[in-house]
Amino acid sequence: MLQLEGAMTVTEVAGRLGVAVSTAHRLLAMLVYRDFAVQDADRSYRVGPVLELAAHSPSAASRLRAAGLPHLRKLVDVLDESANLTVRTGRTARFIASVESSQALRVGSREGMVFPAHQTTGGLLLLAELRPDELAALYAGERDGDRPDAAELERVRRNGFALNNGRSERGLVAVGVPVRGPDGVAVAGLSVSMPSIRYGKEDLPRLVATLKGAASALEQGMSAG
Repeated sequence: MLQLEGAMTVTEVAGRLGVAVSTAHRLLAMLVYRDFAVQDADRSYRVGPVLELAAHSPSAASRLRAAGLPHLRKLVDVLDESANLTVRTGRTARFIASVESSQALRVGSREGMVFPAHQTTGGLLLLAELRPDELAALYAGERDGDRPDAAELERVRRNGFALNNGRSERGLVAVGVPVRGPDGVAVAGLSVSMPSIRYGKEDLPRLVATLKGAASALEQGMSAG
């Protein structure tokens, strides 16, 4: 509705949906929380970054997906674990491409799914690129549990990779590295996900090295294209 009709007040939304103003307010508050909508200074609501990204097709995300899929498939061939490509919009991370492992016990496709950025490997990689003032503005008013941990973001910056060991889902491990555009700015997170029973600390260097090789190949392909 916001995409088709433009900015609307909570009263207008309530009228269009045929619900009470209080109900419309709760619905809009959830959309704002998930970055599907934003509230302007005049208190009207319009589409947020998640819907803005989806509305521009062919978008940068769709081009990135097309460029990334061959490299995801190669990662799966080499590691036999599921591979993902993630972008960030506001406080959310969206999986724009996913290739599953062939193993019977595997992490399923996340393609098209949207999660809080700080709960995903790719999201952490991209949040780690932000300056402290940018992070503070992005998460202004959020509770501690709904914002990324500053110490963890610093580790990601220092190490050049992110590790998610059961944070977003028990029994799941994900490792990721950033993918950078020609200007050096990270545009996506490239990651592999696996059941925790197939992961050991001794595997981390090999996983990171393989991911960095794939990210470098993807970056070169984007620069050439």
